Amino acid sequence: MSRMQPSSYDIERTTGQCAMTERPIEPGTAYMATLIEEGEELKRVDVSLEAWEADNRPQAIFSFWRAVVPMPNEKRKVFVDDEVLMNLLRRLEDATQPQRITFRFVLMLILMRKKLLRYDATENREGEGGETESWWKLTPKLDLSKGPLGKWSDSETIEVLDPHLNDEQVIAVTEQLGEILNAEL
Repeated sequence: MSRMQPSSYDIERTTGQCAMTERPIEPGTAYMATLIEEGEELKRVDVSLEAWEADNRPQAIFSFWRAVVPMPNEKRKVFVDDEVLMNLLRRLEDATQPQRITFRFVLMLILMRKKLLRYDATENREGEGGETESWWKLTPKLDLSKGPLGKWSDSETIEVLDPHLNDEQVIAVTEQLGEILNAEL
């Protein structure tokens, strides 16, 4: 799996403009941030609440969350909660594209750093092409709202394919993930 390379997601930060109506979304105003599937890539698209509630939404939505356009000169806040991150990890479970496998692996590392996933073991399996694949076995928190102090969900196991990234690749994908989520990770 070392042949996997992180792709460039080219995700822009919020523009303060609704992609559906092309009208500005004023600072301090809530909107819906979305990730859409565009070919093999994930692209961020922001939609005003007015357009969203009128069912004027982009096609091929992969994920979405509510956000607020920051005030000018306001310190940026992390607005993607742990539930959204865990949901993304779970939704990418069946991913087969190398960039999504890489994206999911780095997302898993972030959740481990936040102490919301516990590493239990690595299992080697034969892949479709006959190569050996390394799968990380992890246990999630039972209740993410309790953060790292919550109990482990010992009845659940999450498995994540290790694409065997080097340090530079992990940093590059982490930066891309931060741009997608518009958060400081």
